[in-house]
This record gives sequence, structure tokens and C-alpha cells, in this order.
Amino acid sequence: MSLVNKTLLVTGASRGIGRAIALKFAAMGYNTVINSLHGGEKLEDTAHEINEIYKKNSIDAECVSLAGDVGNAEFAAKLIKTACEHFGNVDCLVNNAGISYVGLLQDMSDEDWQRIIATNLSAVHYCSKNVIPHMLEKKRGHIINISSVWGSHGASCEVAYSATKGGVNTYTKALARELAPSGIAVNAIACGCIDTDMNKCFTEADLKALAEEIPVGRLGNAEEVAELVYATAQQSVYLTGQIITIDGGWM
Repeated sequence: MSLVNKTLLVTGASRGIGRAIALKFAAMGYNTVINSLHGGEKLEDTAHEINEIYKKNSIDAECVSLAGDVGNAEFAAKLIKTACEHFGNVDCLVNNAGISYVGLLQDMSDEDWQRIIATNLSAVHYCSKNVIPHMLEKKRGHIINISSVWGSHGASCEVAYSATKGGVNTYTKALARELAPSGIAVNAIACGCIDTDMNKCFTEADLKALAEEIPVGRLGNAEEVAELVYATAQQSVYLTGQIITIDGGWM
């Protein structure tokens, strides 16, 4: 039997933090709708792992996967529509899809700028905008945006990334005020340095030096973020408009 009769939708779920979030919610009995840009084997692997969790734990739930670009307004609307038609509602939307750009700002092309804005910020808007009417109908729901400590502090050579995450933080706070009277909570999880593929651009020596700056003495892992996201989704609407930091005491 399913532990709960709820549905999670998480973007960027083929690997890293998004995948860990999907697996955590699945283990707790949620139906899952998972998305990634290109789909392929990695998204299929996530879906397979989720279904194995359901089977192993005799959970009466279902996983639906849909590949596409949530930075595209039409696809984001399709994704939310598919989820709601299939499961009746989305109880928790996790806007996780994101990309980084490491380099000097003057070397960044206009195309790269538009791409990071679309993926990291516009996608949050498109998915949130389309899920809100369904949550309003139920007078409940959680929107959780995956952000970064750089959204508050800014990072050299990651100006565009920092700008998008700063936008996510302010979007979160403003939308939380707008939706709180309707019983819908909106929060962001600001991650520090998490051990995911996004950090593959750094050398082992760079990551070691970085870990030494973190009071806990190591990088975080995706499962720790997933635990925090799940815990946040279990709170009442009184926890809303918050930028919750998980960074090992780094910032």
C-alpha cells in the first residue's frame, strides 16, 4: 500500500540532486513525475530505480517520466498538464533543473547568457505558473526551488549563475507572500558545494582545497539535500518564503 496519496514533480531528475529527490519521495510513497532535458538512459535509470523502490516496498504508486526543456514555456505547460491529468494534482513541485557557466563574464556569449537564464530562472517561473491553479483548487501544495549560496553571496567567474540564483531567491520570497493565504508554501533550498556532475569542471585539487574551506570538512552529497527537501515538504504553510541553506557551515 502507498504510504501517502501524493504526487511529486521534480525537474532535472536524471542525475545528482534531482535524482536523489525523486528516489527519496518515492521511498516515502509519493507518485513521481520526473523530467530531464534530453531523457535517455539516465532518466530511464531513475525511473527504473523508482519502480524498484515501489516494488520492493509494496508501494501502490506510479512513476511518469517526460523529457524536454522546462526553460521552454510550451513544454513546461505540457509537463504540468500531463502530471495533473495523470495523477489529479501535483502536491510538491521541485524546480531543480539547472546549469552552470564558469568563466569570465566578458567571455560569455549572448547565447550562453540566454540559455542559463532560461534553464535556471525562467523554468522556475513557467513550472510554478502552470502548477499554481491546480494547487489553488486544492488549497494546498509546496513549491520548492533548488537554489545556491551564490544567489546570496555571488561568485567570481560565476556571475550569470549567481544572478539566476539570486533571482530564484527573490522570486521565492515574493511568490510565497502571494500564495500563503491560499495554503501554498514556497521555499528555496540554497545549496553549498554539493558533490554532483556540475562540479566536474573543477580538478581534484580544486575540490580538495574547497573542502578545506568548509567547516564540516567535505562537500555535501545529493542525498543530504534530498532529505532536507522532503522535510521541507512535510511542514505546514507557516514555513514559507524561506531560503534554507545547506552548506556545511561554509557561508
